[in-house]
Amino acid sequence: MSPIHRSPKDKNKEKLMKTPQMDTLIDFPFDDKKFEVTDEMKKCFDEQGYLLLRGLLSPEELKKVRNVLENTDMIKKHGYGIPDASGRMPRMVLWRAPGSDVTGMICRCEKVVTTSEKLLGGEVYHYSSKVVMKDPMVGGRQEWHQDYGYWYKNGLLYPDALSVFIPVDRCNKSNGCLQILPGSHVCGRIEHGMVAGQTGADLERVKQLEQKLPKHYVEMEAGDALFFHSNVLHCSDPNDSPNRRWAFIMAYNMATNDPVESLAAPFPRYTKLEKVPNSAILECTNETDFSGKDFLDPTEDKTVKADLSRPTNATKA
Repeated sequence: MSPIHRSPKDKNKEKLMKTPQMDTLIDFPFDDKKFEVTDEMKKCFDEQGYLLLRGLLSPEELKKVRNVLENTDMIKKHGYGIPDASGRMPRMVLWRAPGSDVTGMICRCEKVVTTSEKLLGGEVYHYSSKVVMKDPMVGGRQEWHQDYGYWYKNGLLYPDALSVFIPVDRCNKSNGCLQILPGSHVCGRIEHGMVAGQTGADLERVKQLEQKLPKHYVEMEAGDALFFHSNVLHCSDPNDSPNRRWAFIMAYNMATNDPVESLAAPFPRYTKLEKVPNSAILECTNETDFSGKDFLDPTEDKTVKADLSRPTNATKA
């Protein structure tokens, strides 16, 4: 008999059926003195599409991050809004090179970069970093999407990339924490289109997947970290609480997945990332010089329609 040739969609369906479904999120404690990615952690990432580490950043490291975000002109100078379907918007600041300030040290530190490399299986480079801000009672929704739904448009041929989501403030249901569909990364890239100012996934396909995959609200303390695959479906609700909800999100692409040159702009192609030890975060004294970070002009980004009309001053938690 001739072999049966299955389409990629059939193979992805089989993977989805074999992916174990968890009623609760799996998390792991981070110990700076003896941390390494274990087989259990790698299995969680491969099967569920994420790795949740509790306490990746220390209170002292978080304080330095807040000093950068709250006590400088970074947000006022480079921030913008991305409207959701209701007209509300999360605000953000996005940069394409780490820079030499405190946030740059986090982008380059071993506990972020080496962990990303172990999860993806090879060398990575810094693709982008951003701060997403949902201020009390006004911060908007992030529509359902896969990060690869954005990055595909910027020439990434494969979804060999991930994001690292680190709350600057506590994230819970009331202030719009991240929601994910664990296991959705094996479904492949879903069609995306514009939803107001954002790139959003086909909601009918999302609805069907929600019937097969349990949705989880990823409640996190400031300093926790969620590493998640670029094809994991995720969203977040608006912030209807009196509490601020800011998050620092770094993205890494595999060196072997260099974007197609004609499509890559305005995001970077492969540039070797010089890692620094974790101690470099606290040792860094630069909290004000952002030269070399290559902030994004949102009018150059074909994946969003930014709103530049509203003030973007930093607020204190």
